[in-house]
Amino acid sequence: MHRIHIQHVPLQPNYQTQQKLNTQVATNNTFKEHLQRATNDQELKISKHANERLIERNIHISTEEWQVVTDKVFEARSKGVNQPLVLMDQAALIVSAKNATVITAMERTEAKGQLFTNIDGTIVL
Repeated sequence: MHRIHIQHVPLQPNYQTQQKLNTQVATNNTFKEHLQRATNDQELKISKHANERLIERNIHISTEEWQVVTDKVFEARSKGVNQPLVLMDQAALIVSAKNATVITAMERTEAKGQLFTNIDGTIVL
């Protein structure tokens, strides 16, 4: 008796089918869904330099305070501010709103005698 071996080849969707599916998914999402997804992903990062300054200057910022800073930075970015100075009770932060990154940090008392350049907005908390 002869044996017939059938080899199964997995089906791969062709490019046109996949492109049609991607287009269909994209059109099913509303602007509101895209906006909510974009705003939920907003998180402020801390650069290595800023993290070192926070540690060496013993600056502690609570989770709630970080959330307020984050919200205000993204609000400022939506209004065209690219590099705000954030003045808090205990700290002064220079932030790149464009990159969503804290660039540097100092104690608020240390900031009193400083001249800040290359900022285009100030957030006072």
